[in-house]
Amino acid sequence: MPKLKTKSSAKKRFKMTASGKVKAGVAGKRHRLISHNGKYIRQNRGTKILSDSDAGIVKKYMPYDR
Repeated sequence: MPKLKTKSSAKKRFKMTASGKVKAGVAGKRHRLISHNGKYIRQNRGTKILSDSDAGIVKKYMPYDR
């Protein structure tokens, strides 16, 4: 069987935790932040764990759990 290729965009955007969950940066933090309140900006700081349905898609893109 040939090796599976990893999607380059996925390996740059997502990280795997030790328990197999997928971490990703939070959306909505690039521009137009003046219209968001401080609570929104604080809560979306850092990374979040993806939902199970989204994580399943990402795991197909990264077959060897980079």
